[in-house]
Amino acid sequence: MNDLVIRTALFVPATRPERIAKALASGADRVIVDLEDAVEERLKDQARDNLEQFLQQHPNVQLLVRVNGPEHPAHPTDLAVCQRFPQIIGLLLPKAETSAQIQQASATGKAVLPIIETARGLAALADIASTGTVERLCFGSLDLALDLNLRSGSPAAAQILDHARYAVLLNTRIANLAPALDGVFPAIKDRDGLCQAVTNARDMGFGGALCIHPDQIAVIHAALRPNAEDLRWAARILQAAASGEGAFALDGQMVDAPVIARARAIVAQAGEG
Repeated sequence: MNDLVIRTALFVPATRPERIAKALASGADRVIVDLEDAVEERLKDQARDNLEQFLQQHPNVQLLVRVNGPEHPAHPTDLAVCQRFPQIIGLLLPKAETSAQIQQASATGKAVLPIIETARGLAALADIASTGTVERLCFGSLDLALDLNLRSGSPAAAQILDHARYAVLLNTRIANLAPALDGVFPAIKDRDGLCQAVTNARDMGFGGALCIHPDQIAVIHAALRPNAEDLRWAARILQAAASGEGAFALDGQMVDAPVIARARAIVAQAGEG
């Protein structure tokens, strides 16, 4: 499995270019400059110009960009601009629904992070996950709830969304992608709610989450960090594995390749590997 660790990916609107540098200094693992939902229709061209100007002035940064969706008239222009700048290392593709859309985005030479946020996208997950330069899947819980006509906040809606998360996780594993990112938590000041949501996503198998405010970063990182007992266990496994034996016994338990891989994942998630 591609195990590139991204715990947090922070959105910043391209209409506020002065915030991009601040976002890069926020501690987020990735910064996503947003040309889509955070930008009014009348400001789409200006937002793209802002992104270009920032990249021209900052040749050494690394950014992700959420382009406008495949059906939006600005989509081809967004892709063309992103293709020109090596500082853009990946594209978030909103409302991804077909392998052809992934292929079009992949033609830029950038990693593609499809956002699964429609019923059609959910139904086409297997094709999407296995197409082109897809790095990892992102789960768009808010838009998917709207598309499926769920009553947000209800236990029934949560159940349906968790079924969709399972599909994202399953197809992540089948396609050997990097760990998926869960959707944004919209209540910025609800730190306890965010912690619970991220803990649940972690326990399901998500690698991190999209976020919309710098104050959410520390909460997400803390929720994703393995506990001290797990870290001690992983350190002992890896220390014993350094002998080079393919399988061995530790504390009366057999340790083989899957157990060692789990230990490495725990250390990586803690930012220590």
